[in-house]
Amino acid sequence: MTGAAKRWPGCACLSSRPTPTLSKWRGVPVWTHGGIICTGETYKSVVKLTFAKGASLDDPSNLFNASLEGNTRRAIDIHETDTFDETALKALIRAAVALNVSRAGKRLAAKGGVGS
Repeated sequence: MTGAAKRWPGCACLSSRPTPTLSKWRGVPVWTHGGIICTGETYKSVVKLTFAKGASLDDPSNLFNASLEGNTRRAIDIHETDTFDETALKALIRAAVALNVSRAGKRLAAKGGVGS
């Protein structure tokens, strides 16, 4: 694990409400709540958070700084010396959860479930 990952303040953000579930897929941490919120990967010089539906999220603080060219995902590369806006990350996490929950509700209603 890199020094950046050991001291990374975003871990506390991903433990805030709403409470995401942490699991691992092929050794990569995956945070979910109503669907994938983001994955976390550690590299020699960076911690990368990739938001599964990041392109659909508002990012007024411009945290997304990687994987900007795609139509779905967006990522945040955090280097050891970077300062980090925990409030902005919490807002992104909450927005990702809200998006997941709203899409899950729409899928359930389309199948004749709750709310239809």
